[in-house]
Order: sequence, then C-alpha cells, then structure tokens
Amino acid sequence: MTDQLIIFDTTLRDGEQSPGASMTRDEKLRIARQLERMKVNVIEAGFAAASNGDFESVRAIAEVVKDSTICSLARANENDIRRSGEAIKPAASGRIHTFIATSPIHMEKKLRMSPDQVLEQAVKAISWAREYTDDIEFSAEDAGRSEIDYLCRIFEAVIKAGATTINVPDTVGYNVPEQYADTIRTLIERVPNSDKVVWSVHCHNDLGLAVANSLAAVRAGARQVECTINGLGERAGNASLEEVVMAVRTRRDVYACDTRIDTTQIVPVSKLVSGITGFPVQPNKAIVGANAFSHESGIHQDGVLKHRETYEIMRAEDVGWGTNKLVLGKHSGRNAFRSRLIELGAAIESEEHLNHAFARFKELADKKHEIFDEDLQALISDEAVTPELEHYRLVASCFHSETGETPAARLTLNVGEKEIQAEAEGSGPVDAAFKAIETVAKSGTELLLYSVNAITTGTDAQGEVTVRLSRDGKVVNGQGADTDIIVASAKAYLNALNKLHGKFEKLNPQI
Repeated sequence: MTDQLIIFDTTLRDGEQSPGASMTRDEKLRIARQLERMKVNVIEAGFAAASNGDFESVRAIAEVVKDSTICSLARANENDIRRSGEAIKPAASGRIHTFIATSPIHMEKKLRMSPDQVLEQAVKAISWAREYTDDIEFSAEDAGRSEIDYLCRIFEAVIKAGATTINVPDTVGYNVPEQYADTIRTLIERVPNSDKVVWSVHCHNDLGLAVANSLAAVRAGARQVECTINGLGERAGNASLEEVVMAVRTRRDVYACDTRIDTTQIVPVSKLVSGITGFPVQPNKAIVGANAFSHESGIHQDGVLKHRETYEIMRAEDVGWGTNKLVLGKHSGRNAFRSRLIELGAAIESEEHLNHAFARFKELADKKHEIFDEDLQALISDEAVTPELEHYRLVASCFHSETGETPAARLTLNVGEKEIQAEAEGSGPVDAAFKAIETVAKSGTELLLYSVNAITTGTDAQGEVTVRLSRDGKVVNGQGADTDIIVASAKAYLNALNKLHGKFEKLNPQI
C-alpha cells in the first residue's frame, strides 16, 4: 500500500523571507488560491505575530481557502500562539506551527536558555496551541545541529503534550543525505509514540542539498515535506516543491509514497510566484525552467523523435507546460474577462476594481493582438502590487533617445493628490526615467537589481520589469509590465517606491 506524502508549502512564509520577495495581501491570496487548486495539503500562510499585515493575510487566506489546511507560524511564546490561533479561526482546517531552537549554539547564544527551560517552554507552547486547534506542529529549530539524545527528549515531551506533527528542520542547510536520513530513522525508532505523529522535514539549500536531504528523509520514514515553489526562501532557498513532487511521482519504485498534487498546475504556479516576487526562474531549473524539456543536441533530438522516453523521464504536459493558450482578445467581454481572472486566482473586490482592470485589458488588447494567461497575470500584478494607498502613479510619459543626443525623459506623476511634472537626462532612456522620478521622490534608495523578461513570445510581447530597491535595510521588489519596456521600467520603479512608502515591519524567524 502506498502512503500519502503530505506537501506542506511555505512559499507565503519562508519563501517571502527572501530579501525583496515580500508580498501584499492580495498577492498572497492569489498564490494561496493557486496552491489550493494544485491540491497542496498544508499552506503556511504566514507568521501572524510578525505584523498586522501578516495577521490579516493569514486570516484572509483562512477565510477563502477550503480544501487545504491553513497554517500560521508562531514562536514558542503565548502572544505568538494566540495571534496565530485568532488568525486561523475562520479556516475549515487550521494548524498552528510553533518552534523553538534546540541546538547547543542556538540555546546558548540566541535564546540564553538551558535545555530544561527550552523543553518546558516547548510544552507550554503546545498547551496554548491546543486551545485553538488539535492540529499542532512542533519544530526543533536547527535540529540538524542538535544532539540526538536531546531531540528524543523534547520530541517525547511535545508528543505527550499534544503535538501531532514533528518537524526536524535542517535550518542552516548543514546536513547531507545519508546523515540526515539516519537522524530521521533514529528519531522514529527511539521516540516513544513516534507512530502517533507525522514526521516532517524542512531543508534549506545552503549546500545545494535541500531536495536530496528531503528525499533521503522520506525514504527513512518522513511523511511530510516542507517546501516552496521554485525553491524560494531564506539565503539559498528551500527544497523545491516541484522537484520533490516529481521525484516521488517519477520514481515510485524507490519511494513507498505519493502525493495528491495536481502536477499540471506546477508550471502555472511557478510562473505566478516568479511574476509576483520578481525572482525569475533560471532556464535550466529542473521541472519549471524554460529549457527543462528542450533538446539542443542532435543526438538527443534524434532519440526523442524516435521514442520520447530515450531522453525524457517526464512529459512536459504533465507538469503544465504548453498551457499558455490564447484565452482572450480585444472583442472579449467583461464576463469572459471576469471568469478568466477567477480561474487565475485573482481577487475581484468590487465592480470598480473589475472595471479598472477591464479597461487596462482593453488598452493592452489594442496594442497586442494575442493575449495569453501570462499577460493577464502580469496585468493583475501591475494592478495589485501597489499598497492600499498608491502614493506614486505614472500618468503620462515622453522619452527621447537619438544617436548622438543625450537621452531624456519627461514624466507626469500623481504624487498623493497632486500632479507633478518631472524631467531628467540619463545615460539611456530608462536611466533618465528613474532620475526623473527621483527628482520628485528623493527616496534615498539604492538600486540593487534591474531585470527585464519577455512575458510571452513575439515582437509585441509585454516586457515585465523587476526593480529591487533598498533603503535603511529594507529591500523591496517593484514590478511593471507594458509593451513599451521604458514605460514598464518606470512603472516598476514607482511600484517599488510605493512599497517603501507603505511602511511596515516584519519579524524574520529562520526555520
């Protein structure tokens, strides 16, 4: 009999902790809806105690998503757990995920607590969480560098207190597959009542081993893998959901389990997360990279033409490639537009919001004959990425670029409730546009990244621009899309400034 491997997606929590990857409430809702459509078992929607914005995001997702368990992270203290409990209250199925560090270096240097105090605090955390839900996950932060005897002791205590999932995270990406599998196997053998809980793993990719470690743990008996779309996450990232799922699905002869994931949704979700966070997927990325199913070598091409399985172990269509079909055109009506947005997981909060988005769609349709799902995703992102109060907005633009002449930009901006003209010269039209914006914003930011990607094929394709800005330690991404790359660039820069203008602080636990 094949066991079910539980897929715990933490894109909205750990993935968001990548510098510049923070998301708005609406963006989180869009991703959560797509994760639900993909049949993810557990969605870690955020860290409710981090900020009011995080609390509201978790609560909003709990209200909307019905077919996946909604989880909130909480440190092992009463305030965090009560905030998480309140946030997940509307969920059809809710989980609290609490954690405390267990490695000697973390207990001594970070927590300044003795092992006995840490154990006592962990048990208290479980008792607080049980006031809200029976679905409680406990993580031993930095378990990968913790002493096995102590892990057995603390896991025994939290299971007795009521924890139902035990997570053994490799927080700093230090473990290697054989050793990590041995740790999981030993814990399952030695911890009393280990058969009463689900054993889980959460691996970071600092040595490029997150997926390998996760899969080794599955063979050793783990039945939940914590992962993210595209491997997004702290530092070098987390285990990639798509790689874990397809490895287990493809190698059923090795793994005595399978997932309930609808794999045809993998590529669409990957593109959505990439577009919202501004983190492009490398072409040679497994499963979701643009070259993942391409064959350049003549020998490979000849083999595939004769029999696909000579060089392909998966079918591209099984993971969602080839689904960017033409969906709408300039003659499409509002109902068709609304229906497609709902299918793409976009929140339509009011008729006014729909009318504004539909007007933007018609403008795009006049410029671009063929409109694909990716175009609509970009349009929605362009609408939704700004904070609730859009402080900066591009009204009109004029750019001049001529051989032998200095490039220049002339912009009309809405700033607050005022319309302001801005002009500047630069080394190129994009540089001039950014300098023109800065004559008004005077933001004091540092430009960390400027990236342009074509959303679809063809010379009329929209360009999607990502701008990453930093100020006072806060890093944000801005996105903009347009058939005119310079306009898209200005929109992206203003979008990033809007995020910096909407001040919010986040705590940043690393699990």
